[in-house]
Amino acid sequence: MDEEFTLKLLPVMNALRVYHRHEVHGLENVPRRGPVIVACNHSLATYDMLMLMAAVYCHNGRLPRSLIDRAFYVFPGLGELMEKLGAIVGSQEAASSLLRNGEMLYLAPGGMRESLRPYTERYQILWNRRRGFARLSLETGVPIVLAACPRADDIYKVYDSPLTKLIYKKLRLPFFMARGLGPTAIPRPVKLEHFLSKPIYPPKPADDPASYKRQLYNYHRKLMDKMNAMIAEGIVPAQKSLF
Repeated sequence: MDEEFTLKLLPVMNALRVYHRHEVHGLENVPRRGPVIVACNHSLATYDMLMLMAAVYCHNGRLPRSLIDRAFYVFPGLGELMEKLGAIVGSQEAASSLLRNGEMLYLAPGGMRESLRPYTERYQILWNRRRGFARLSLETGVPIVLAACPRADDIYKVYDSPLTKLIYKKLRLPFFMARGLGPTAIPRPVKLEHFLSKPIYPPKPADDPASYKRQLYNYHRKLMDKMNAMIAEGIVPAQKSLF
């Protein structure tokens, strides 16, 4: 991680926060020290997570570490840029190592697939088969803070396309059809709000495999139910469709 480089980008993130009138509810729920996992929903824009990292840093001075998809390396220089910002390609071993060092680890369990959802599936999480983050918490004893930013799905209108789905399924490449403000790629200036849960602590891992499997299932389900509830509560019911 290049700490100096990361801090140089802070004004950019703060400018985006102004553009989106960004607010974070529950900053006091982020521990000021010790390992913690911050699990976010994944929008196509992605930078909403960087805005959260900036807000947390300004609040308590904690620098972020994060897990990213290998797809970031498809675009020349992007993977290297993310490394400078403290990101590493996601794996249980690497993540466990960061947590053992007392880091605050950001991740998006839904991954690239969740970010490519069409607008007809916005405000949904695709975590059903993504239990790695829950397993990581369970095996390390590290709590999870859920971070929901539902309106991030309104930054871009992502179109449903059989072609982009096929490319992702076969090649795991993040191709998409989307638009922002009007017919452009400029992000819509929607107001963004992050809602942070209190730390959710995992149970002590069971010794026998059958009990552990059931325990992991229940813990994962608890996290998904809580995230879905936070997203639902964060959406203004009477808002007019942006599309």
